[in-house]
Amino acid sequence: MDKPRISIEEFSKIEVKVGTVRFAERVPETDKLLRLMIDFGEEVGPRQIVSGIAAYVSDPQSLVGRQLAFVTNLEPRTIRGLESNGMLFAVGADDTFAFLTPDRDVPPGTSAH
Repeated sequence: MDKPRISIEEFSKIEVKVGTVRFAERVPETDKLLRLMIDFGEEVGPRQIVSGIAAYVSDPQSLVGRQLAFVTNLEPRTIRGLESNGMLFAVGADDTFAFLTPDRDVPPGTSAH
């Protein structure tokens, strides 16, 4: 089912940036969650993002060093006691799941537009 249309003003509120995965591990006692530390080139250092992608990642270490797209201006959310400061931006599910990645390396924190 398609979602309702939004205005360009509403869309412009969404901030999507490329981040470099610096650390990745499974969240203990969960089947779906990974804890990621993502470098967005911010002075405060990497951000923690908790994502339900464990079913698509056989080895979390395989994500380290990869550049992926994230929604970065969501309100923080606590998931299983861990604060998540963003959301992975991916497509598909099951056999069609895929990460959105730049076609070449870009500086961490580069904005989508």
